[in-house]
Amino acid sequence: MKLKKLTAIAVGALCVMSPSFSSAQEMNEMWGAGDVVKVNGDSIERGKLFDWGNYAMFIHWGLYSHLGNKWKGKTHYGIGEWIMDRRMANCDKIEYRAAARSFNPVNFDARKIAALAKDAGMKYIIITSKHHEGFSMFGTKADKFNIVDATPFGRDPMKELAEACKEYGLGFGFYYSHNQDWTTPGASGGPAVDMEGNPKNFTDYFYSKCLPQVEEITKNYGDIELVWFDTPGNMPKEYAQQLVDVVHRNQPHALVSGRVGYNLGDYRTLGDMEVPLENVDGMWESVDGTNDSWAYAWYDNNWKSPKQILEYLISTIARGGTYMLNVGPDGNGDIPEYAAQALRSSGKWIAAHPQVIYGAGASPWKHALPWGDVVRQCNKLYLAVYKWPATGKLYLPGLKNDVAAAAVVNGDKREKVKAVKEDGWTVVQVPFRQPDKLVSIVELTVKGDEIDVDPSFAADPELGTGELSVIFADKTDCSMYKSAWMEKFGEWKHAQCVKDLNTGGKLTWTFDVKEPTVFQVEMKVRGDGPAVWKFENAEGNFVQNRQRASGIFCNRPIGWLKFDNPGRHTLTLTMPEGGQPTDVTSITLTPVSLD
Repeated sequence: MKLKKLTAIAVGALCVMSPSFSSAQEMNEMWGAGDVVKVNGDSIERGKLFDWGNYAMFIHWGLYSHLGNKWKGKTHYGIGEWIMDRRMANCDKIEYRAAARSFNPVNFDARKIAALAKDAGMKYIIITSKHHEGFSMFGTKADKFNIVDATPFGRDPMKELAEACKEYGLGFGFYYSHNQDWTTPGASGGPAVDMEGNPKNFTDYFYSKCLPQVEEITKNYGDIELVWFDTPGNMPKEYAQQLVDVVHRNQPHALVSGRVGYNLGDYRTLGDMEVPLENVDGMWESVDGTNDSWAYAWYDNNWKSPKQILEYLISTIARGGTYMLNVGPDGNGDIPEYAAQALRSSGKWIAAHPQVIYGAGASPWKHALPWGDVVRQCNKLYLAVYKWPATGKLYLPGLKNDVAAAAVVNGDKREKVKAVKEDGWTVVQVPFRQPDKLVSIVELTVKGDEIDVDPSFAADPELGTGELSVIFADKTDCSMYKSAWMEKFGEWKHAQCVKDLNTGGKLTWTFDVKEPTVFQVEMKVRGDGPAVWKFENAEGNFVQNRQRASGIFCNRPIGWLKFDNPGRHTLTLTMPEGGQPTDVTSITLTPVSLD
């Protein structure tokens, strides 16, 4: 995918070419394709920690952190590292470079950050050496616009952090924005001329700054785990290949992220803040934030709770991936305390349940279950229960193996429980009281060398289906696409959608029902107006209603639908009267208690 060429506007020596893009779609395209996985950590030396550790700290820290989403006294809402963008502050480049004179992160303590990552249960740290703004957070000979030469701080924090990671037994690596550089002449989004008015192109930028800096970060900081490139955009493939070659030559054991572009990376990185709904093959990672902004923004206190961190982490591992969670130190070098507290709290849980995280394999069900998710270690299944059952029964559908032993585990505590087979379901008799306030773990040891699972969906007798995505439905005369959007600038949301139901299409889900049940049916939709929806099962029971869609995805109740018999059922969704085009992303069936 190629980014549309940016329009050059001759405003001044360092005020040419705004680093902005006309739509979220264009910004999304700058991530580049990364579907081809070239290596696997099990087969080569690269990626051992990535593949086993499963959990890392991402750090966005730069000159933008000093600003904290304020420019000339005004707050700009969005991701902090993009404050220069026209949709935010539209900063003058000369003025932005001048801001470095007051950037003095005197509280920066590399050992404190490494200790936090260690306490959080993370296995390596990846930090921004240079983001799109062009300011280098390390000592570099290629550009004086760096934290050593351009600020009163005058130190190389990357050296300090590399040493601290080594001390604490953590891996270390760099983020590097290789295409965009908004303050360097010739780079994507940068000025078209230098300070003397001489024209500069991308080749000038690449050989004078980009390539030399990648040489520096891969030679001067000891062993590193990976280099995380970003937004390749329309960078020529041969340049991306040179960067890959430099990393692999200087750091033979290091990985290159998929966002280097052109499928040249060693593993795949999904879209920002994206956790997939079904298992993904190969080596891949999900990158997410502790709050809405990657970099520090003074107002952003929308923190992930310890429970949310664990759920996102476990669900990523259950889909077969690695989870990299970001923190954004402020202009003084401090990590916000709420973020640190949440990381330490979730880290205590990880320390008590390491088998659920490190080296854990993907779920044999290949998708989440209504109450939580599953990871695997050899012949053991670890049921991570996000919603503890009030009935004292945890329902596990589709497991064909017999259970040799079952226990609720919480650190050193083990409470044996019974697991029985009922009509193709494994029913675990658990305590009524939730064992852990964050995530409770049930360990099942199964009989046999292979775990045999029917991965079909099932409606839990207590919880129903949970949110059932359209990707798991059979589609007739309709089309599916992936939607990615920003609810505020830089805060990405993702959804798999189906459209064209209004032209005669239909969706059909298949799932198991344990006993005759009446369900409340809801659907999550986005659209321009009202539509009539019909849900019908194979028994001939149906519910039909008219609901209005809005410009954002919202849950809309449709009504009660009865399933008369236990067993496998189909449920078909149509728009019987046509209507406005509407995107459907999921449905939910919740049991109705009539006792």
